[in-house]
Amino acid sequence: MKIWGKGLSLSLAAAMLVGLTACSTSDSGKDLPKVGIIQFAEFDALTQAQKGFVDGLADAGYVDGETVDLNIKSASADTNNCPTIADSLINDGSDLILAIATPSALAVKQKTSEIPVLITAVTDPAASGLVADNAAPGGNITGTSDLNPIDKQIDQLVQVLPNAKNVAVLYCSSESNSKFQYDLAKAALEAKGITCTEKTVSAIDEIKGAIGALAGKVDAIYIPTDNTLADGMSAVAAAANEAKLPVFTGEGGMVKNGGLISYGINYYELGKQTAAMAVKILKGEAEPATMPIEYQTSDDVLTTTVNTETAAALGITIPEEILADATIYPEE
Repeated sequence: MKIWGKGLSLSLAAAMLVGLTACSTSDSGKDLPKVGIIQFAEFDALTQAQKGFVDGLADAGYVDGETVDLNIKSASADTNNCPTIADSLINDGSDLILAIATPSALAVKQKTSEIPVLITAVTDPAASGLVADNAAPGGNITGTSDLNPIDKQIDQLVQVLPNAKNVAVLYCSSESNSKFQYDLAKAALEAKGITCTEKTVSAIDEIKGAIGALAGKVDAIYIPTDNTLADGMSAVAAAANEAKLPVFTGEGGMVKNGGLISYGINYYELGKQTAAMAVKILKGEAEPATMPIEYQTSDDVLTTTVNTETAAALGITIPEEILADATIYPEE
């Protein structure tokens, strides 16, 4: 298994491509199927999706170095790295490629229409231009969506803050998946008589100013599963705590890094769900064109995550009925 770490630059990427090609045979000399993985960034959600995918393959008998050759590369949250990595996975002869998050998926789509491609941690593949239709992809790409139960997340916000009157939805303006989630959150908030304030940033260094501008004007902030803000969640949490604004997030990894609370999907299990699709493709039992995009909807998998340290800093009491079934951070 080969992994590129953080801090990857384009020049380094070009220099390392030759040296990071995957092996094509096992120790016994048997040819192995090659699976390339491009992970957009290394924050918790995407890393968990990658781990779940690798473990899911292993559970099905596709063990790295023994029965499959995995080649894992990270773009280190730099969109400019994605095309170079996509080229390297294609040139390496990958039999299947997993693209984690929308920037990775878009880069791979632009490079191949023949190699089977699975995607994960993409909210709406059709709206992002990755597939013709989520129910009938029609090409070489399919996978799993990380669309969260946003209506239930807003229900939870109201349960924690029953007197909330105005909630800001903060997201990166360049992420189409985040805009899609903003529309859903706005509808859910307004259905409860809560004013929705839209607030966008284009880069992590704008976070402090954006949250500072919301202080005293809104009761809370909701952040969807946004790659830019997830990658900069520590900065988000610091600015929000200073502004005394609780942050309700789209996924649990953001709570781990300072958000207040989330009710959402399990990215590790989402990765395993994607691995099950990969196994069907590798065995020749199915093709991406006829495999609908899959979602995680089971209440057995959806979980609540709470940061009690953040709650204490903001003077917020989380209802006991929420805490009873929640994953708590910081871990004791």
